[in-house]
Parts: sequence; C-alpha cells; structure tokens
Amino acid sequence: MAEVEAVQLKEEGNRHFQLQDYKAATKSYSQALKLTKDKALLATLYRNRAACGLKTESYVQAASDASRAIDINSSDIKALYRRCQALEHLGKLDQAFKDVQRCATLEPRNQNFQETLRRLNTSIQEKLRVQFSTDLRVQKMFEILLDENSEADKREKAANNLIVLGREEAGAEKIFQNNGVALLLQLLDTKKPELVLAAVRTLSGMCSSHRARATVILHAVRIDRICSLMAVENEQMSLAVCNLLQAIIDSLSGEDKREHRGKEEALVLDTKKDLKQITSHLLDMLVSKKVSGQGRDQALNLLNKNVPRKDLAIHDNSRTIYVVDNGLRKILKVVGQVPDLPSCLPLTDNTRMLASILINKLYDDLRCDPERDHFRKICEEYITGKFDPQDMDKNLNAIQTVSGILQGPFDLGNQLLGLKGVMEMMVALCGSERETDQLVAVEALIHASTKLSRATFIITNGVSLLKQIYKTTKNEKIKIRTLVTSDKTILYSVATTLVNCTNSYDVKEVIPELVQLAKFSKQHVPEEHPKDKKDFIDMRVKRLLKAGVISALACMVKADSAILTDQTKELLARVFLALCDNPKDRGTIVAQGGGKALIPLALEGTDVGKVKAAHALAKIAAVSNPDIAFPGERVYEVVRPLVSLLDTQRDGLQNYEALLGLTNLSGRSDKLRQKIFKERALPDIENYMFENHDQLRQAATECMCNMVLHKEVQERFLADGNDRLKLVVLLCGEDDDKVQNAAAGALAMLTAAHKKLCLKMTQVTTQWLEILQRLCLHDQLSVQHRGLVIAYNLLAADAELAKKLVESELLEILTVVGKQEPDEKKAEVVQTARECLIKCMDYGFIKPVS
Repeated sequence: MAEVEAVQLKEEGNRHFQLQDYKAATKSYSQALKLTKDKALLATLYRNRAACGLKTESYVQAASDASRAIDINSSDIKALYRRCQALEHLGKLDQAFKDVQRCATLEPRNQNFQETLRRLNTSIQEKLRVQFSTDLRVQKMFEILLDENSEADKREKAANNLIVLGREEAGAEKIFQNNGVALLLQLLDTKKPELVLAAVRTLSGMCSSHRARATVILHAVRIDRICSLMAVENEQMSLAVCNLLQAIIDSLSGEDKREHRGKEEALVLDTKKDLKQITSHLLDMLVSKKVSGQGRDQALNLLNKNVPRKDLAIHDNSRTIYVVDNGLRKILKVVGQVPDLPSCLPLTDNTRMLASILINKLYDDLRCDPERDHFRKICEEYITGKFDPQDMDKNLNAIQTVSGILQGPFDLGNQLLGLKGVMEMMVALCGSERETDQLVAVEALIHASTKLSRATFIITNGVSLLKQIYKTTKNEKIKIRTLVTSDKTILYSVATTLVNCTNSYDVKEVIPELVQLAKFSKQHVPEEHPKDKKDFIDMRVKRLLKAGVISALACMVKADSAILTDQTKELLARVFLALCDNPKDRGTIVAQGGGKALIPLALEGTDVGKVKAAHALAKIAAVSNPDIAFPGERVYEVVRPLVSLLDTQRDGLQNYEALLGLTNLSGRSDKLRQKIFKERALPDIENYMFENHDQLRQAATECMCNMVLHKEVQERFLADGNDRLKLVVLLCGEDDDKVQNAAAGALAMLTAAHKKLCLKMTQVTTQWLEILQRLCLHDQLSVQHRGLVIAYNLLAADAELAKKLVESELLEILTVVGKQEPDEKKAEVVQTARECLIKCMDYGFIKPVS
C-alpha cells in the first residue's frame, strides 16, 4: 500500500509541477520519498525534486537531490544535467563542466548539452582570466601602498580599490589567498592614518559574511590591537574599527544570516571563546585611561548592540550574565564619572548616557528575580564601597553612579536610593562649597525626587540648603536645577517663564494691509520688542540648554499629577518644541533625557499640548538614533504621536517632520514597521505620496520605501483593484531625484519579494519600460543602482518578460554599464548590470564573447 501511495504522490507532484506550483510539487515528492524503497522510483523522485529546486532557486538542495539520484543510477542523464545547472548557479563551474561533459558523452547529438559545454568552457576561461588579473591587481595595490616613494594620488586610488575589492566575495578571497592579511598588517604597522584606515576598511569587508576568514583575521590582527586602534582620538578611525569589530561579531555569531557549509563550517566549529574574548576586551576599554572618549563610546555601542538578547523569546541570556559578573562594576565606573574631577576618564557628551542605556538593557534582559537580586547587590556593593568620609571625590562618584542608574533601570535606582546614607549624602553635598559637588548633588536630587516619598525627604531636609545654593551660586546649571527641585508647587510659573524666554507662545499672523489701515485710522499698533527677534531667541535657547534646562524639564514632567496640570504640560510641550528647533541641539536634548520626557506629554494633556509634544518628538525622531533617543520598548510609544501628525488639520511642517520620523523608525526593525502599520498610518502615507508639495511627496515616498519591507504592506500591493504599484512606478519617472531614489528603492524591494509584482508592473502603465530605462541611465548612482536591481528582478521573474526586455534598448544600456571598470563608487552599479547580463546568458538570449 505504501508503494502505491508513493506512486500516487509522485503523479500528484507532477501535476503540481505542470501547474508551476513548485512548492506543492516539492512537498508531494518529499512525502513519496518517505514511503518507498524502490530504487528506480527513488531516483525519479530525487530527480524531480531537483527540478523543483532549480525552479525555486534552491540550488544547494537541487544539487543534493540530483546527486542522490546519480548515486542510484550513475548514467541518469536528467539528474546529471540538473546537477550541472545547480552547480553552475552556485559558482562551481569546474564541477558543472564535468557533469555536462558526461551528458554530452552519453548523448553526443544533444545540442543543449553542446551549447552548455561551450558556455561553461568560456565562463571557466573568463573566471581564470579574472582570477589571474585579480591576483596581479592585489599585488600591484600592495606594492603601491607599501612603497614610501609612491605618489599620493596613486596611493589613495590603490587604497580605495583595495577597499572595494575587500567588499566583494571573490576579491576578498583573492586578497586572503595572496598573503593579504600579512600585507594588511604591514599597512597597520606604518601608523599612517590614511593607510591604517584603508587596511581596517579592507579587513572589515573581508570579515563580512565569512566566519572562517573573520576568525583568521581576528587571531592574526589580535583583539588587543584592534581595541587599541579603536581607542584613538580620531573619530573616523574609531568608527571604522568599530565597524570591523561588528563585522567580526556578526560573522562569528551567525548574525550575518548566511549559511556556512562544507569546509568553512568544518574550519570553525565553536566561536563562543572568541566572542567572549571580544566582550572581555570591550569591558576593559571602559575603564582604561588610555582610551579616548570616542573609543569608549564605540565600545559601549558594541556592547549595547551585541550583548542583550534582541528577542526575549530566546531563552539564552548567558552573554548578559557574563557581562554582569565580569563587567557591571566597570560600566558603573563609567556612569559615575564626574567630568570636572582630575581623575575623570576621557568622555564625550554621550558617554554616561550610553552607559546608562547599557545598564538598562542588561537589567531588562535578566530572566528571574534571583538574577535581578544579584545585579542589585553588585550595584549596592559598588556604591557603598565608594562612601568615604575622608575622600569627597569618592562620595561624588557614588552619588553620580546612583544618578546614572536612575536614568536607566528606574526601579533599581529607586531601590538604591533606600540604601543607608545615599539620600543624606546627596543633601550633605549641597552644603559643600565646591560647585562640582553642588552640581552633582542637585542633578541627583532631580532624578531622586520623582517619587513623592523621596521629594518629601528633600523638602524636609534639604530645601534650606537648596535655597542657599540658589542665592549664592553664579553657575546657571546649578541655579536652574535648584529652582525646579526645591519647590514643585511653582511648576506652572516656571513653565510660563520658560515659554516667555523661548517665545514659544502662539503668535498671531500680522497682515501688513491691516497694519496700514490701523495706522491710517490712528489706532495703536503693537510693535515687536527688539529682543523678540529670532537672533535673541536663539541666544536665549542656547543659554537655557547650556544651563541644563532639559534635565529640569524632565524632572518637571515626572511631577505628581496633582501638581502637573494639563495646562502646565502644554507649556512644557511648547518649551520642548522651541528647544528642538535647531537640529544641532537635538543630540544634547536626547543625551539629557528629553526624548523620554516628551512621550507622556504627547500622550496626555490638552489637544494643543499633545500636538506640540508630538511635533517635538518628530523633530527628534527625524535625526536621532531611535535606540539612543528612545531606548528599549519606549520607542514603540513614539509611533502613535507621530501618526497623529499625519492629518490635514496639521500644518505642512508637522506633516513633513512626522514622515521623516516614521521613516527613521521604520528603517530600524520589522517590529516597528508592524507597529506603524497597526496604527493605520499606511493610508495617510499613501495620501502624501500624491501631494503637490515636493518635500512632502519625497518624505512620504521615503517612508513607503522602508514600509514595503513589511509583509502586510506587500500584501496591499499584491491585492487586485488598487493603483498602489502604479503610483510607485510613476513616481520613479519624476524629475525630482530624491523622489525617484525613494520610489525606485520601494519598487526594487517589491519586485524582489514577489514575482507577481514584476508582471503586474508591466501592466499598470504603458510607460513602465521607458521609466525603467531612465532609471538605469540615471546620473545619480544610487538611483541607477536601484533601477538595475529592478531590471534584474524582472529578468529573473519570467522568461517571456526577460525576452521582451532583451529585445528592447535595455540590453544596450546593460552592456554599456557592465563594460565599465568598477571603481569604489561604481562597484555596485557595474556588478548589478553584469548580473543582469549573466541572467540573459542563462536564458540563452545572448551569448558570451569568447
């Protein structure tokens, strides 16, 4: 019975194959394979499943199935030819040649076999020629770079070419095979910044998506040397080395999403030891005085990105536990740094905030109460160990550490406030004559006073000291903090004052004709005060930011609901919006907790206040890294306020900046794209794509370019009876380069995701081919590259469609572009054009020149 059922399943699979439902066919053949032991039937089923693999571009599976059929019958000509096709797609031309050679021997008159033999022979010769020329190019580049007498422009060109070569798989392997790692180490030894930078960037390309190479490079260069390069003061160098380490980590941990098979998998069995060593060195960097502020920031960024789990559904949080056990005290040391003290480590404006974010992420990544208790005990021991009646600087570090934790895991911070002596030390520091002590103490009191019980303690024990500080200090940063902390009942008055300072109240539009009429009728016409002009307002905003107004505002937002009325919230939202006006100031606002403070203002309060706060959030979200501006789950709360600004009742600037913010968020993760989709933002984004206003149309199209990565958005495009795809195609033909770039990006991703959309694209408008050709000839390389990707997707989707494209002028365009010599800028464009031509050769529409 099982054999009969296997035959029936085979026939069922054949029917599915004829209907081009290759997934269903594969399923039927797989089920049949489990039911039969008949060798002839097994060979047929493996051979048929290999055909399905070729159709679905699962070439590894196709080659494996064909090999199983050949193992049963070594003269199975269909299986041999199918394996040949699969191996060719996998780039194993010599093995493919052997298979088709055997096919041609078995059937010498078969023209298809003869043609494939000729094509593969030509391809192998070309590959050998390219390999030989690449070997020479690699050697020549290193000779130029290592020759001190080489001309500067030649060295620069050689360095750029080496970087480009390192990013290509074939080029990276050539560099690797030609003693490239040793030569790159020689470039690092020169200690010349431009050569070291070129070597680092080349190594970064070589490590990407290749676990074995990444391991060899890590051991050859050594992690301590990599970290010492990242520790330099040069921001460009520090960032490049950070990218190299990230490429190594991605390859070793499998985050590059690439399957490692065969020899490479056998070479690197366990990468945990190397990953642990990298983490250990990054933690050591945090407390080293030899590390620059930039280097410390990059070490924190790498730890933030790679230690806590990206998905809490994953049970293993061993990396977090390792960092808590071996590095939490080091992170706490960074959080507790006081910039004005001589013992302070080199820092940037963002260093302490990045360390607070890392503490928050580590704490959120813990799975159970015992792990959290262990975390808390380490923090308690660290802070209490700092208290020293004889050393005020140590006490400062302890209070600064508590302040930093309060900006991270707030619950943990509140528990630490209950430690004996912490609150007393904060108040005592206020009585110090040193401004540094006062500033740290008042800053900590702001963060501590968000709970009523703590605020009561401060009012009881420290209000007189705070008033005294306010009267005597000349430091504006301290003044504004003591004002907010000492008496929260004056919130409304303070907020009103700040609104007046920033001129963030509503100003009625002055109509010149009415002014003239008023003057003619001898009516009083109010005149603008000279200090209400923009230059003066900008100066006041700068002064407020410098004085630390954001920390004060963040504290006010956390006040008890009885004190913080809806009207006060509206005033605070107005102030935040005014402070966010200059993009250069937004980093400071984020670093001091402004992003976090704006979220409740955008969700609760008066309608005007919510809109103002949402607009301020949009300004921050448009230019900031969301992981830093809105760490953890908080980023999802930002989506709704931004979507609320996509309304015809809002002004154009609010629409525009909300779209920019959503574009930035939608580019971060699919979970955020899903949140935007669920907030029903898609119809609004589509409406703005129809706008006459160029900037609005561009912003909406860029947002859609990110949103089309989400499955549910793609389904909207696949549905019948809508013009969504037509709109995107027509926007690709716009004169505005930025709109074209965004629309072409969206179309490239849509056509890559679904073959149905490739065919649909040719039906939505008669201009589709002309628009595609214009994209492929575009002056701007990014637009041209996206056009060529679309062309490749169409060629790969359907043979008939490919034939139509080959018969058009597009073939000439692809040929011209593909013949260019790729430099660093044009590498992707030329490579994609060549891939299009290779696809045409696969169909047999064009033939390679021997």
